[in-house]
Amino acid sequence: MPASHSKSEVCLSLETWDPESAPIKEGGAPGSESPRVLIADALVFEGLVSRLSARLASAPAAQLEDAIRQGLGQLASTLGLEQFDVWRSRPEGDALDLALGWSASSGTLPAPISSMRDAIRSLASDLRAHGPRWFDTLDQVPEPRERAALRGSSIRSFALLPLVARGRSVGVVSFATLRAPRSWDPLLRSRLRLVTSLLALALAPQDTASPSRTLAGRHAMPSTPSDENGGWRRESPGSGRGSITCESEAARQVLAQVESVAPTLATVLLTGETGTGKEVFAQAIHEGSPRRDRPMVRVNCAAIPAALIESELFGRERGAYTGALSRQIGRFELADGGTLFLDEIGDLPLESQVKLLRVLQERVVERLGGTDPIHVDVRVIAATNRDLEAAVAARTFREDLYYRLNVFPIVVPPLRDRLKDIPVMVWSFIEEFARASGKRIDSVTPESVAALQRHRWPGNVRELRNLVERAVILSKGPRLEIEPPLGAPVPQRASGTLTEIQAGHIRAVLEQSQWRVRGPGGAAERLGMKPTTLDSRMAKLGIRRPLQTK
Repeated sequence: MPASHSKSEVCLSLETWDPESAPIKEGGAPGSESPRVLIADALVFEGLVSRLSARLASAPAAQLEDAIRQGLGQLASTLGLEQFDVWRSRPEGDALDLALGWSASSGTLPAPISSMRDAIRSLASDLRAHGPRWFDTLDQVPEPRERAALRGSSIRSFALLPLVARGRSVGVVSFATLRAPRSWDPLLRSRLRLVTSLLALALAPQDTASPSRTLAGRHAMPSTPSDENGGWRRESPGSGRGSITCESEAARQVLAQVESVAPTLATVLLTGETGTGKEVFAQAIHEGSPRRDRPMVRVNCAAIPAALIESELFGRERGAYTGALSRQIGRFELADGGTLFLDEIGDLPLESQVKLLRVLQERVVERLGGTDPIHVDVRVIAATNRDLEAAVAARTFREDLYYRLNVFPIVVPPLRDRLKDIPVMVWSFIEEFARASGKRIDSVTPESVAALQRHRWPGNVRELRNLVERAVILSKGPRLEIEPPLGAPVPQRASGTLTEIQAGHIRAVLEQSQWRVRGPGGAAERLGMKPTTLDSRMAKLGIRRPLQTK
């Protein structure tokens, strides 16, 4: 850090900077910017990426093109880019078709001349094998015919990046400048790779046959068949099952996001109700990343006293405070080269949030009582069951830290939205507990099946696991009986955004009406709206009737 900028000045810039207030600084040699500019630059970018991710995740199929053009256009303009084109791969091969374009001057872009289109297609033909291509000037284009074709356009410099999701190519995106050439420095390249991963996930075909069965081949779970009495039976003695079940559409969508973000270095924020298994998804992201051979260090921010959280995260030197009799390595140092999982990040004290933000920004830690900076290379995955947007509004969570963590948000669905996953979850838990107790369980009674499918699961997967463990302990034979939970289901707290609350209410009414929309007693009549209005509202909120479980 230059001597002219103190730590307090950097912290001041973190506290006063508005991510919406200014574009990212263009030009200048890498490393020449002040800490204030670097931090402001990063906050602007992360805020835009967070909004782009949310926009792409929530846009209906009919509005996806507009969402890409608006969100990606704002981000490209902020990065000093003046044009982008999105090319889709044809299903039958590697041929590319122009899907949409954007320019900073008009917001839309007419189809390029055929010679330019052919040049882009030719240059993009080997992206899957050799990775992105970066051209600071057109003189760097090695192929004479493509170079001549591009010189006939308004492009001055451009980059081509492959769009790859779930192991398949979905297209190519090109970014360009029109007024003057520019250098594609390492920071800009890293940012465009992250943006490309979000775009690829949004454009990937939304089939449900394969995504859940591609992540290392071990998180997929086969359907559990029924016995003649309507219960569940073991598929085969000793059949192996992974830690993530994915028979439901909700789980498949989450696993598709996991597969897309795992190979990148992007920070991931896992949100969802308590007990939904966010740590299991974090482990899946780590195991699908290039850092899988390095450790994933876990920190529960809610379980560590506020007075000790900094020494736990950043380490301490001997004598740093009374009782510090030896040097302690912090969790960031332990996770160097690997992944750091920050669970319950919403419970992190405000004073610690400032220091965490600096470490995430500069990738440098200082132990308590120490003066030497320690560089760390850590991929951060955070999780919380709190509404961080509400916490930001209440000023209990820093807005700049929220944007830093919310680069790639993933919402882990509650168990009540994953009813089709219950059979395989139950057998996974049965095998675990039966093995530990030396018992043999071959089937589950049909009464237990019905009870498990009726329950609302306020405790989510954790509640189901505890229920199965108790049943196995009490079992007297190979046919397991799982007693339904006692008492009425615990009502859910009215927390979350208005959209989430609205979606939850509509889903609850649909379940009460057996997913019948029209007719007397249908969901539309109960909600006091027209069936066509309810249909469009369900499509907008992404509410679909779950597949029937056996």
